[in-house]
Amino acid sequence: MHRATAGLMLVCLATALALYYPPVSQLVGRRRPVAVVHEWCGLLLPVPLLLGLASRALRADLTALNRFTPGDREWLRAVLRRSPRRPAGKFNAGQKLYAAWLAGAVLVMIGTGLLMWFTDLAPLAWRTGSTFVHDWLALAVAVAVGGHVYLAVRDPEARRGMRTGSVDPLWATREHPDWDQAAPAQEAGNSR
Repeated sequence: MHRATAGLMLVCLATALALYYPPVSQLVGRRRPVAVVHEWCGLLLPVPLLLGLASRALRADLTALNRFTPGDREWLRAVLRRSPRRPAGKFNAGQKLYAAWLAGAVLVMIGTGLLMWFTDLAPLAWRTGSTFVHDWLALAVAVAVGGHVYLAVRDPEARRGMRTGSVDPLWATREHPDWDQAAPAQEAGNSR
């Protein structure tokens, strides 16, 4: 699910760059095919998540991502103080905030994109507002995704965990010290 969503998101960002950044637009040339790819990839963005809901492990992960705990507030304070002790279960507060923000951003992008795509659905003022929100939110999404990729590149063990479903116990203890406490409530496939 993560790879399919990432692929669709990267295509959306690349085609957006080709549609709106003149030097890249000139290299690509044919705007309409790029726009069609952009529109369809944008519409398909939620599909991997919807298909993934059939997985009990994903539903358990979504439940964990959707619960902000006192430990998450402590994690955020520790980040601000640059403290090495950052309590985190399977997901830290930063991952939870990123997931929630990106889910909301994708829904807003789809809504504003549909208003821009189907011009008969709304008056000109709504379409103009949709274009403004869509363009600026796309820039924010590009920055957020860039940060996500940067952090992933810096952490090969986290990438290994995404690929294989398991991580080194020492890494898990260091990066997610409270994971063991939550392990009995999680599915066996979600453990270290």
